[in-house]
Amino acid sequence: MHARPLDGIRVLDLTNVLAGPYCSYHLMLLGAEVIKIERPGQGDLARNLGPDPDLNRAGIGASFLAQNAGKKSVELDLKDTADRTVFEDMLSGADVLLENFRAGVLTRIGYGQERLDQINPRLVCCSISGFGQSGPMSDAPAYDQIIQGLSGMMSVTGTAGTAPLRVGFPVCDTTGGLAAAMAVSAALLHRERTGQGSRLDVSMLEASLSAMGWAVSNYLVSGVPPQPMGDQNATAAPSGTFHAADGPLNIAANQQRQFETLCRLVGAPELITDPRFNERERRKTHREELNAALNDALGARPAGEWEHVLTAAGVPAARVLTVPQALAQPQLRHRRFITDLERPDGSGQPLQVLGSGVLFDGEAFLPTAPPPLLGEHNHQREQLAARWSSAAAEEAPTP
Repeated sequence: MHARPLDGIRVLDLTNVLAGPYCSYHLMLLGAEVIKIERPGQGDLARNLGPDPDLNRAGIGASFLAQNAGKKSVELDLKDTADRTVFEDMLSGADVLLENFRAGVLTRIGYGQERLDQINPRLVCCSISGFGQSGPMSDAPAYDQIIQGLSGMMSVTGTAGTAPLRVGFPVCDTTGGLAAAMAVSAALLHRERTGQGSRLDVSMLEASLSAMGWAVSNYLVSGVPPQPMGDQNATAAPSGTFHAADGPLNIAANQQRQFETLCRLVGAPELITDPRFNERERRKTHREELNAALNDALGARPAGEWEHVLTAAGVPAARVLTVPQALAQPQLRHRRFITDLERPDGSGQPLQVLGSGVLFDGEAFLPTAPPPLLGEHNHQREQLAARWSSAAAEEAPTP
């Protein structure tokens, strides 16, 4: 097994639910040692979230299991003097502190920037919040649903008759978590070069707007506000979801040669020279007529057959799958994207979790330990703090 890029990096994780734990999960996959600091007797709220009530009651809800494999759990009450001492010992040896409290909470509990600098001047402190640590909205509470609405994301999801709609998964949380993981990795490289820690301020609202790409840039650059277009791609036609004999089929014939190949293969070569469709912008203007003609032709064969035929000819096309169907694709197993662990409750029940989608020199970095039970590593807390502090002292540059 290759050494992982973040081997030896120590992450102290105060975060809950999704954006923060998703960030630290990716740092763990890259090799970091992650200790979750959880409230005694309660822990991460995600421990109680998921579709299985029994898992929720056991404190290992599906939402928690999905993002926390490979981490350690230590319960600390940061209002308790003895626990604060342990926390500060850990902090002195940490490379990264992650938190997703509301803006200003970390300072109010005694760990503002001045205090963090006193404890560990080389620390990378990353705060993830809905709106960032400054500005008129910085104190407002935010969940993924709120950010989806405020970012404009919901306004472009659905059709003219159904929008605004929520994207079907917590995309703003995961986008914020990925932005944080990227920023932490960059800050660690910066520290390697300069010896200086960093204060990272991640706004889920800003990260989400950045990730919306053309929906935002088309307005900023060209003054054209995006409109909800359902299953169609506003940038090209034919590009969207079509109807084969047995179900939906995505086709993205965005280039002229792809359009012409598509028309020939579906048995409608006359569409190539039709003045409504023979040029890119005309196809967008007459999208509905073009889609209707293609749907008539595509109805002759099942979606799987069209996927094979069109893909082989260089026309991007694929069936629209359910989540179970998507996870069953041999492509994912080939790349070891899904790994098999055991549930942490000792039941022997299997647990499947996802990787990062990135291969390093051909290797998929996967978790090797299941998610922790609440406080599973409490008995190691002093040893962990001592080991971290000792390692940090050895790594610190000589004055």
